[in-house]
Amino acid sequence: AAMASRQLSETKLRRRSMSTSYRLPPLPWFGMDIGGTLTKLVYFEPSLDNAEEEREKVAHIRKYLTSNVAYGTTGLRDVYLEMPNVSFLGRSGTLHFIRFPTCSMSIFIDMAKDKNLKDLADMICATGGGAYKFESDFQSRLGMSLLKLDELECLLNGLIFLAERHPLECYYLPEPDPSRSDCVRQPYSLTRQSDCYPFLAVNIGSGVSIIAVRGPRDWNRVSGTSLGGGTFLGLCCLLTGCETFEDAIALAERGDSNKVDKLVMDIYGGDYELFGLRGDLVASSFGHMMSVDKRAEAKPEDLARATLVMLTNNIGSIARMCASTQGIDRVIFTGNFLRCNELSVRLLAHAMDYWSRGSIKALFVQHEGYLGALGSLMELVDPDSINNAYCTSESAQTASDDSQKMSSQNE
Repeated sequence: AAMASRQLSETKLRRRSMSTSYRLPPLPWFGMDIGGTLTKLVYFEPSLDNAEEEREKVAHIRKYLTSNVAYGTTGLRDVYLEMPNVSFLGRSGTLHFIRFPTCSMSIFIDMAKDKNLKDLADMICATGGGAYKFESDFQSRLGMSLLKLDELECLLNGLIFLAERHPLECYYLPEPDPSRSDCVRQPYSLTRQSDCYPFLAVNIGSGVSIIAVRGPRDWNRVSGTSLGGGTFLGLCCLLTGCETFEDAIALAERGDSNKVDKLVMDIYGGDYELFGLRGDLVASSFGHMMSVDKRAEAKPEDLARATLVMLTNNIGSIARMCASTQGIDRVIFTGNFLRCNELSVRLLAHAMDYWSRGSIKALFVQHEGYLGALGSLMELVDPDSINNAYCTSESAQTASDDSQKMSSQNE
C-alpha cells in the first residue's frame, strides 16, 4: 500500500511539473492499456488540424485506423463505442476504441513499424502490466519508449472523464433477472458531485481489483481476487474446447448451469427457510460433477454457464462485502470481461440486489474495457485533464486551486 501511494504521488508530481510548461504533443494521439489478456487502444482523430503538414504527416495513420474495422486477424475497432465531438485543450475530434489480444503484441509492433509511427512520436503513454513487460520490445524494435502509468489511477481518470461528458455512460438494471435477456437499461447520472462519490470500482480484467473511491484524489485498493475474466476463459478452453472469449460467452448463453451446480434444493429438498436461502440458489459450484451420470449429461454449454455463474457469484460476493465494510452503497463494475457480456451484467446486478436486499446498487458503464486506455490518452494530451473531469465545475476549480498551491510550495 505504501509503495502504491508513493508511485501515485510521483505520478501527480510529474503531472504538475509538466503542466507549468506544457505544449501539445505531436499527432497522432494514442493511449494504451496492455492487460494480461487484451490490449486496449484509444485513438483520438482530430476533426481539424492546424497545419497542412500536420495533416499530411498523420493522414496515412488516420486512414488506416478509421477506414478499417478489423486489423489483421485479431485486431478490432469497436465502432459502436465511437465518441464524436470530444475536446482536449480546445482541439475537438473523435475517440476510437481498438482492441487486440496481448499475445499479438509482436504483430502490433510490426504494424506500427510499417506505418512509420516512430517518425511521428517517440513515446506512447501506456498502462497495465504489459507496459513493463513489453517496454524493451517497443524500444529495441520500434525505437519508441513507453511512459508507464499507474493502471488504477488511469482507470479512475477515464471513468470520471466519461461520466461527466457522456450522459448515457453509466447505467443500471432496475429489475435484474439472469433468466431474462430483455432487461431494461436505465441511465444513471454521475455528473453531479453528490451523485458521484463515494463509490466502489470493481475492475474485472484477467483478475479483479476493487477500489474504494471517496473523492477525485481520495481512493485506495481495498481488495481483489485472482478469479477473473482470465479464469473464465482459461477454464472454458479447458472444459469445452472453445478458443475465444466470444465463443465461451456464446456457449454460456445457451447453457444450463443447474445441470452442473448443486443447488440448495438438491440438499434440502426445497428452501432452507431458517436462513432465508431459496432452493434455486447454488450451494456447490460444479457439485453435480462428482457424479458419473451427471458428468455424462453435462454439455459444453452447461459447463461454460456454470463457470460463468461461479465466477460472477464469487466477484459479486466479494464486492458486496467490500461495499458493506466501506459503508458504500454503489458499486461500478468495469473491465473488458463485461464487453458484449450481458449475461454477466445480469448475474452481477441480480447478485448485488439479492444479497444486499436492495441496499447496494450495481452500476455499469458503456466503455467498460477502455477506461485505462482513455486515462493514458488523457495523460498524453492534457496532464491536468483529470482536474477538469470532476463531477462539478466547483469541484474542478477546487482541485485546480489545490494543485496550484502545492506547485507553489514545491518551487
